[in-house]
Amino acid sequence: MHPTTQQIVSTKILPLFYHDDYVLCKKNILACYEAGVHVFEFTNRGNQALAHFQRLKNELSVDYPDLKLGIGTIFTGAAAQQYIDAGADFIIQPVCTVEVATVCKKANLPWIPGVMTPNEIYQAMALGAELVKVFPANVLGKAYLKAVLGPLPQANLMVTGGVDATSEDVLSWLNAGAKACGLGSQLFNNSPETITQLLTEIIHQIHA
Repeated sequence: MHPTTQQIVSTKILPLFYHDDYVLCKKNILACYEAGVHVFEFTNRGNQALAHFQRLKNELSVDYPDLKLGIGTIFTGAAAQQYIDAGADFIIQPVCTVEVATVCKKANLPWIPGVMTPNEIYQAMALGAELVKVFPANVLGKAYLKAVLGPLPQANLMVTGGVDATSEDVLSWLNAGAKACGLGSQLFNNSPETITQLLTEIIHQIHA
């Protein structure tokens, strides 16, 4: 397993966020870092995404060299390459495309595609995905995750979409078989200070 993918699986939490306000983006990333989460998905969901990402990489790599900053919401190989050139540590998709898989393989970067069905999970793994994102998790549910892992026990699944920023919900997903949980709006609807508190508690409970 790629070291960065292993870091996501070991941390068990992958925060994901984007905002047009650069200062807020940086504050939220550092709020997660302070809680001990040193891997972060910046999402490609706004006009300022690439400019913000480039600036974040430039500024954060100096003071936080162990922070792994990846990019999410990537659909095309061209977009993947653009962010790889900007220093992305991993690429995440809401879908699964051969084009993006190929670009990531060539760059030797983790590629985490988005899937829903058993067939999609299998195809993503066949294309080289070491970790696969099941989305939307809250619609599919924990019983679905357990059922899918029956015939596909070798699948490393990360759940994203509607996961609550509480130790109870995160632990219930992990107990259902998830290797990691993506936390988005449920986490970032809070102040940076509260984000640090929530993540610190979640991390504590996970490793307890």
